[in-house]
Amino acid sequence: MKRLVPLALVLLVACAPSGAATQASSAVIEISGELPGLSGATLQGPALSPAAYRGHVVVVNFWATWCGPCRREQPILSAEQANQGPNGAVFIGVDYRDDDAAGRAYLDEFGVAYPSLIDASGSLAYRFGVPYLPATIVADANGRLRYRVVGAIDAQTLRGLIGKAAAA
Repeated sequence: MKRLVPLALVLLVACAPSGAATQASSAVIEISGELPGLSGATLQGPALSPAAYRGHVVVVNFWATWCGPCRREQPILSAEQANQGPNGAVFIGVDYRDDDAAGRAYLDEFGVAYPSLIDASGSLAYRFGVPYLPATIVADANGRLRYRVVGAIDAQTLRGLIGKAAAA
């Protein structure tokens, strides 16, 4: 039981309601390796396959409906995705250990236009090394991991990381 207390505290801080954590609490970490395959059922219905993002910068955002910072950053992610155009970065959401109906309601609430995979078991988060939510991973067009942001991301950081990955 004593081991669960620190984990519970981390989760409370990471997913605290809106005023509790600031955007400055996010951390950008350079990472490397191959982008793990992203495919399968999405909350929106159609399945996702690697053909949907091959040859593009990829932004993978891990979120959950119960995560306050996830809710704060969602408008930023949606706005940047809308600005990308057909040759820009491809955005993929990953709904972490959440209820599917609640996840669909979240996507409707925020008008999310990009696919969100269902990660009921947390296996995708594990493969990406996600320590807590929200987490955003940026990979270059060659399928190489470049950056992981833990905590809510701001628009300037997101645009900058997409630009750096595009130049790689």
